[in-house]
Amino acid sequence: MSQDKTKSGGAAKARDGFTSSFGVLAATLGSAVGLGNIWKFPYLTGTNGGAGFLVVYVLATLVVGLPVMISEIMLGRKAKRDAVTTLATLAPKGQPWWLIGAFGVFAAFLIMAFYSEVAAWVFAYIFKAIGGDILSRDPKVTSGAFTALISDPVQSLLWQWLVLALIGGILLLGVSKGIEAVTKKLMPLLFVLLVVIGVRSLMLPGASQGLAFLFTPDFSKISAGVVLTAVGLAFFKLSIGMGTMITYGSYFRDDQNIPATTFRVMCADLFVSLLAGIAIFPAVFAFGFQPAAGPSLLFITIPAVFASMPLGHVFMVVFFVLTAIAATGAMLSILEVPVSVLSERFGISRVKATVINLLLLAVVGAGCALSNSLAADFKLHGMTMFDLFDFVTSNVLMPLGGIFLCLFTGWVWGYDRFRDALSNGGKLNNEGLLRVLFIVLRFVSPALILVVMLKGLKVF
Repeated sequence: MSQDKTKSGGAAKARDGFTSSFGVLAATLGSAVGLGNIWKFPYLTGTNGGAGFLVVYVLATLVVGLPVMISEIMLGRKAKRDAVTTLATLAPKGQPWWLIGAFGVFAAFLIMAFYSEVAAWVFAYIFKAIGGDILSRDPKVTSGAFTALISDPVQSLLWQWLVLALIGGILLLGVSKGIEAVTKKLMPLLFVLLVVIGVRSLMLPGASQGLAFLFTPDFSKISAGVVLTAVGLAFFKLSIGMGTMITYGSYFRDDQNIPATTFRVMCADLFVSLLAGIAIFPAVFAFGFQPAAGPSLLFITIPAVFASMPLGHVFMVVFFVLTAIAATGAMLSILEVPVSVLSERFGISRVKATVINLLLLAVVGAGCALSNSLAADFKLHGMTMFDLFDFVTSNVLMPLGGIFLCLFTGWVWGYDRFRDALSNGGKLNNEGLLRVLFIVLRFVSPALILVVMLKGLKVF
């Protein structure tokens, strides 16, 4: 456990933290890996031309996602505090940089409100898969099953509340005994299940078409829009801009090599995405489905694909179990952001902070859960609460958080502190790498994030 001391209620107490290098890797990877790997990455790859998009995405991750992620973790470890207090502590006196942390907390809460509903569908689909309710080769049947689920207010609320209770229960155990212990078990299991599904998918006739689609670049399909989509995905996939990496960074050990750890997380995250692509696209091509099915790929196309293969029933259950695992790791990091702020900044016990957040999310999240049923007609700017929360967080709060974090690190905190923090006080010989990272953070990353934000807001 971390030996850092923090004050709550006038008494000093030991601050919980990650206890091992593998625990750090597993928890951070659990935050980065989410439904985006199993759902968003495959369908965006499918709709943007396959392998060419993948190449652009990897490059975008190196110049946008990775530098910002390193910066967030570095700041969190330096301050050893929650997302708001970290910026308040490290900023020059009187400057309101703590607002970056506040935006992150707000973004995390709104994301959890709608993300927990998507996760609820995934958990529900485990039981639908077990019961065979979605075991059909006809996309009309699988589409009908999905529509029935999301349009049923009772099922939508019940599954969301069950998911929130599960995540809250883990967080109540703390950082080392809850988040770290659970992700150390779930992340290896996720890899194993993805490999199992991938091997089965590769054994199908016609699977080579799916591999060619995923790994043979056709750069003629790359446009400015595709590049911006790849940059946006690289930013959002690594859980940055919403306080999660600052919060998790505050639990890092002082001897942890942050650049090396984040690079491993990025590679592992990319590997999970590729495994998901290998699991999905060969099967999609083998049975004549469309790789550009969009968001419906996960809940409508995939069940029909598995229903078409031998032992498809079993593998469909495995697929939705691994998808639920991915969602669980991400939700733990998202909910930990507001929980840590209430617990540390306001001196509320971790138990009370967790319960307060769960109750608030049960109320606010209900609007998202009911966006396809009872609250379907309640719209702001033409968007349901689900779509509104998604739009505001993805296109405003997270990009702004990322941009201002880059500006804070590059222009306010400065290179000397940056180098000292990431070289572990000079113990690591990584001067050349840090100079490159700092230049990218100062100039390249904020500019690219700004362009993506303006595109998302339809400025051009």
